[in-house]
Amino acid sequence: MTKGIIYIMTSAVNGLIKIGKTGIGQFETRMNHLEKNGYANVAGLKRKFAIAVNDYDEKEQLLHQIFNKSRVADTELFALDVDLVISLLSSFDGQQIYPENQTKDATFEEATEATSRKAFAHLPEGEYHLKRRIKRFGGYVEGRAVVKNGTFTVLNGSICAPLAPSFASKAPAICQTARIENNVLMEDVVCTSPSSAAALVIGNAADGWREWKDADDQPIDTYRDN
Repeated sequence: MTKGIIYIMTSAVNGLIKIGKTGIGQFETRMNHLEKNGYANVAGLKRKFAIAVNDYDEKEQLLHQIFNKSRVADTELFALDVDLVISLLSSFDGQQIYPENQTKDATFEEATEATSRKAFAHLPEGEYHLKRRIKRFGGYVEGRAVVKNGTFTVLNGSICAPLAPSFASKAPAICQTARIENNVLMEDVVCTSPSSAAALVIGNAADGWREWKDADDQPIDTYRDN
């Protein structure tokens, strides 16, 4: 297995990033060259994320295939949200090379949260609700949430089901740490996405875009489509 570094760089063009690779020990030289000279007539390149992985040639090709529709001609430039790509790449097994002062887990959580916030950035500010019958709970869960200043917050007083046994080990951290007493949420909880907010209330994996509804009882997926 050949080990090397896959990196992500932003550019002077908003939303245009470079996904490339370089050998172990050549990262600084490669970054300095690209930051100074640019790439494919695109200037302002800045290192954003880098990870050392096994089979880096194959993994880079995989990324290029996944994002092929967003690729600029035959270059290594892609019209993509950088946090989305970092979230994917930081989930790979490997050693994070850049940023140097942050763990890979922290980078993944930060990028995932940033991506999620962008995803529901177009939701109108206001209150939303979730009501669903949960058979194992023996009744209805009832969640209330508010969107304000780019955050999705489940409000205290929401009625939440206990975590399903099959979901407990893989539930989002907020489902594990939220203070719930007698199935009542005792504190406001800021969530990274509508789906993690739905999981908190339902106690199981759920598509929050369909579960949360507005004052007209329309799923918030309507806003995402628009």
